[in-house]
Amino acid sequence: MDTEQHHSAAPCAGLRIGDTPPDFEARSTIGPVKLSAYRGRWLVLFSHPADFTPVCTTEFVELAKEAKAFEKRKCQLMALSVDSLFSHFAWLRMIKERFDIEVRFPIVEDPTLVIGRAFGMVAPSDNDSATVRTTFFIDPEGIIRAMTCYPANVGRSIPEMLRTLDALQAIDAQDGLAPANWQAGDALLQSPTQDLDEVYSATEETTWFLREMPKGKSK
Repeated sequence: MDTEQHHSAAPCAGLRIGDTPPDFEARSTIGPVKLSAYRGRWLVLFSHPADFTPVCTTEFVELAKEAKAFEKRKCQLMALSVDSLFSHFAWLRMIKERFDIEVRFPIVEDPTLVIGRAFGMVAPSDNDSATVRTTFFIDPEGIIRAMTCYPANVGRSIPEMLRTLDALQAIDAQDGLAPANWQAGDALLQSPTQDLDEVYSATEETTWFLREMPKGKSK
């Protein structure tokens, strides 16, 4: 069975936004890695169904191309799948030979699904990670700030991953709200007033709760 044609649903659950994910230490393509060692910087931890699959290959090529964009945002990438370390090596070698690009961020092996289950990437009864394509945006304090969950047959949008990271960093810096379709450099929104006098005195019906924050304002 083609891994990326498997349609049974896997939960994007277990952990929630605002949680501190469980620490782990595991083998990876850059040596042993420990989740807590990434404290102090942003981390995008993402899972993929399997090595040597078409959608995953396109994701890794594009992520490798944009690795410097994540680094510019002081963010590290870390991938996870059930495949063995040596399968990861063989796949990365194939990507280098075929696409002339090196994947340098760590790919963690999780053959027993211990990490995947702890993070809610797979259901407790699942025997493989065929339905997994989950992403966790973890802030420098080790807190999950955003999550996405895609089916195995739909690849992630790398520009949207970067936009999400930009938005999270911007709302932290300016204590604002990121509106729909917000892009880096756009104005954020202010939090609605909680003062009834301001509500009644607002010049328009929406200005008490829907108002832009002056650009450049920070905490």
